[in-house]
Amino acid sequence: MRFVGVRDGRTVTVARLFADGTLAPVAEVTDFYADPAGSLAAAAALTGGSVARAAVVEAPAVPPAARVLCVGLNYRMHADEAGMRVPEHPAIFGRWTASLTTSGVAAPVPAGEPGWDWEVELAAIVGRPLKGVTPAEALAGVLGYAAFNDLSARTHQLHSRLWTVGKNADASGPISEIVTADETGDPGDGWRLTTVVNGETVQDGTTADMVFGVGELLAYLSEVMTLRPGDVIATGTPDGVGFKRTPPRYLVAGDVVVASVDGVASVTTPIT
Repeated sequence: MRFVGVRDGRTVTVARLFADGTLAPVAEVTDFYADPAGSLAAAAALTGGSVARAAVVEAPAVPPAARVLCVGLNYRMHADEAGMRVPEHPAIFGRWTASLTTSGVAAPVPAGEPGWDWEVELAAIVGRPLKGVTPAEALAGVLGYAAFNDLSARTHQLHSRLWTVGKNADASGPISEIVTADETGDPGDGWRLTTVVNGETVQDGTTADMVFGVGELLAYLSEVMTLRPGDVIATGTPDGVGFKRTPPRYLVAGDVVVASVDGVASVTTPIT
């Protein structure tokens, strides 16, 4: 099953997305993640949508209290292009849900930046409380996956060894609809990730190059924190980012960037 968030004023409802592009509401987003198993069962019982996706205002299908935990340097070839060693432990940094947007939402280049850098990522959405779990238990606790573009304000990011500012600019976290894990299979099988800018492929990698797999990442995090339903783990980007090119290349006004994970989804962002 596929899910999107639908905004009506201050309320966000999680809706099931059907193959014909129609939506059927399931539950208010906080209620949806308060009982993920019940929400999935209710969604599975739906037989069709009542409104066209194009007719609604979309919102990320994650609760406002979700933690968005991102992993740096988690692809071997990306660590190599960055001139850094493969990390011994996952390199984790945080985002706020306020930075998340959906497909089609414009991302204005922040002041003081030459443009955005792109980073296609596979995002895992937690579906049950996870604390002190094994990698296998963690993987079984994933509700679903989404394509994510970790748009980076590199100038501000590199002002400090702490990346918080450069990774939380306005509209810098485009995320796709969520596809349930029972439909996607195991990300360890080598899912392809691509970034396309104005029709040109600028990133093309697979999850087989990950340093730490999805289960390992969630298990590591669960050693020190209880992961909650709706938390988002952005699992890192393959090589091909813009600021490590010669000369560096950035997304500027008028560009359109599409971040895709094969078998999952894609998310499109116009740059302004």
